[in-house]
Amino acid sequence: MTYAADQLFEEVAYVAYYLHWPMDTILDMEHPFRARMIDEIGKINELVSG
Repeated sequence: MTYAADQLFEEVAYVAYYLHWPMDTILDMEHPFRARMIDEIGKINELVSG
């Protein structure tokens, strides 16, 4: 796997884990939107974790 493929896999796994969305849905996202979702999930995680 290349770095880009590893990064994509990590992003998909992160979103799928927290939002329980299917892989196809996540892969269909444009990268900027997926990156924004990851940022927002991270913010929510920080608030919940304290």
